Amino acid sequence: MKHIKKLLFIAIAFTAIYSCSTKKDTIISRNYHAMTTYFNILFNGEEAFKKGVEGINSGYNDDWFEQLPIEPIEFDDRKITVPTFNNNGPGAGFGGTDTNETTKKSSGPFEKAEEKAVKAIQKHGMNINGLERNRQIDDAYLLLGKSRYYSQRFIPAIEAFNYVIANYPDANLIAETKIWRAKSNIRLDNEEFAIESMKLLMVVKDTLEPDFPDEIKEQAYTTLAMAYVKTDSIQKVKKYLQLATRTQENRDQAARNMFILGQIYAQENKKDSATLAFNRLSKFKKAPYKYKIRANIELARNAYNDSLSFSLLEKLQKLIKNRDNRPYLDELYYQVATLHEKNDSLKLAKEYYNKSLRALNGGDKQKTFTYENLGNLYFKNSEYQLASAYYDSVLNVSKDSLDLQIRRVKRKYKNLASLIKFEDVVERHDSIIKIASLSKTAQENFFQNYIDDLKKKDEEAAQLRLNQIAFGGSSGSNSLQSSNKGKFYFYNTQSLGFGKTEFQRVWGNRKLEDNWRYSSKISNNIIAKDSLATEQKNLRYDLASYLEKIPTEKQVIDSLKTDRNQALYELGVIYKEQFKNKDLAINRLERVSTLQPREELILPINWHLYQIYNEAGETNKALKYKNTILTNYPNTVFAQLIKNPEKKFEENDKINEVEKSYKELYYLYKKEEYKNVLIGVNSILPTLTNSKLKPKFELLKAYAIGKYLPKEIYKEALEFVAINYGNSEEGKKAKEILEQLNK
Repeated sequence: MKHIKKLLFIAIAFTAIYSCSTKKDTIISRNYHAMTTYFNILFNGEEAFKKGVEGINSGYNDDWFEQLPIEPIEFDDRKITVPTFNNNGPGAGFGGTDTNETTKKSSGPFEKAEEKAVKAIQKHGMNINGLERNRQIDDAYLLLGKSRYYSQRFIPAIEAFNYVIANYPDANLIAETKIWRAKSNIRLDNEEFAIESMKLLMVVKDTLEPDFPDEIKEQAYTTLAMAYVKTDSIQKVKKYLQLATRTQENRDQAARNMFILGQIYAQENKKDSATLAFNRLSKFKKAPYKYKIRANIELARNAYNDSLSFSLLEKLQKLIKNRDNRPYLDELYYQVATLHEKNDSLKLAKEYYNKSLRALNGGDKQKTFTYENLGNLYFKNSEYQLASAYYDSVLNVSKDSLDLQIRRVKRKYKNLASLIKFEDVVERHDSIIKIASLSKTAQENFFQNYIDDLKKKDEEAAQLRLNQIAFGGSSGSNSLQSSNKGKFYFYNTQSLGFGKTEFQRVWGNRKLEDNWRYSSKISNNIIAKDSLATEQKNLRYDLASYLEKIPTEKQVIDSLKTDRNQALYELGVIYKEQFKNKDLAINRLERVSTLQPREELILPINWHLYQIYNEAGETNKALKYKNTILTNYPNTVFAQLIKNPEKKFEENDKINEVEKSYKELYYLYKKEEYKNVLIGVNSILPTLTNSKLKPKFELLKAYAIGKYLPKEIYKEALEFVAINYGNSEEGKKAKEILEQLNK
């Protein structure tokens, strides 16, 4: 009886095993392999795939200042290669599916998902007489293709998708497979094929849509938008993003689509449509928080009326108070500042711009915008030196020198470079000339007051350091300090600091070298240290060291005045021609006119002042300079222009006259009469408002300056030509000379 039961058990077991063969088309076999495929293999593969997608969504670093890509992933085109084909099973296709190979590749979630898909196909595929009997194998092929897509193996992915489409035309996942095939083609720059295949899938008749689940529709319309991005068809992109955002089955992609749609409207300056898109996103409860907070920031950026600005200010202030928004404080403060600037609350705008700069974890790109806006504010207020400092900060923070914003700031900074240098010359020379003009007693009093003030500041700084040391070493030290204490000497910051101070007290500041404890080295080091300290002390507090630097020779003082006057004139012309700042131009030109400038500057100064007042409609003030020109310089071109303002000179005659003047000045340059060249150029430049020869005169002027004036003034003249006429041959030549001088 026992033997019969044993034989019966063996027979049943053998029958069960035989019926579960992948070659037998039975109900038991089909269900067994379907269940085993999903619960034993595919489930783990799909979980790995989900983990990989979540990692991409959370780890991708978006540039929120540019239009976001529809799919948050960045592929390297250099890694797209033509794979080899192998015959390890139907649909296994390109890229190899050898078990050992896939085992080696399964380092990431997508590689693991691909490995599971291949394993399911190889072990549980039931391809009998050309038909697949395991209903889970089409899912395995889809997972295989999607995993290859994210591994940037697009051609093998398309092969897997094509296998599903060809062999499972009635499968419920056929629409999703076609969508993924279209995405793979987009990545291979076959966007036209992708658009055609998606339209065949989604367009039924007129306005009718196929009866697909909302999730599939979202994917299909998003894929169409991706394809049209590649073709630069912005209207089509908007159309399909709108269709994709009707439902929000995939919360990450839906939020992203809404944000991109708002960005496109903002770029088209359709601020009301952009506001609607961002407002909808901010109210989307399931949206990831990074999209919601950015939507609020974009709402502030696109505010188009005062009432909206005030409501957004209140909203932004609430967001700032929320501790969860600390990572976004730099951008929130910046948007508050821009709203205040739009409302002409410039003091508040500056305050919040500075808060944005001080925010912890602030991004470099945000800082460039903040620095630029601060620079623009000071520039509009004619505080050009402060503006230049902020533009310089933009260039120091930025890492992308080719960015359009950075190139714009660089141009502004270069335009201010000459102005800042001339302003520095005026300020420095004015101070020296003023002190030199004082009596000996007044000079001594001036510098003694300076030394007393310096001593007071040094004492206050020393006392502050002592207070800090005393506070840090007090018995009532805080928990942070006590937490730094450790048993090992070098882990105890208090002991380490004390030891370092004590070592320096005993041994001095010793070099890292052998035999450092020799007494000769000690004495020499202490003597050198003491002498250096004494010298520094004498330089800072010694009255005689200041007095001896005051120039006393008339020739030196006259040279300072000449350079100061030339700088004032150049500033007047820059403010008038380049920055269109009438008030500052008048200030500099009228001041230099009272300082007994060189003869060659008098006529241009009067001409520029006449032009400024005449254009401003201040006839009485213009009359003063007009009479000076007509009385003292009746035979000049300036006088002719004043006498006959309506006369239109023949263009050819004018060009010939200018060319003749240039040749005469160039001849003087060759004769080494550099001062006369400078006088001649300064007299003719104001009449060359639109002449193509103006860069030639400016470069000739720079050459003349370089022959008898200091190198710094020569470089400033060359920089003026290089900046203002950068696209001309003269501007390029000036740049070449500057590069050689700076080596």
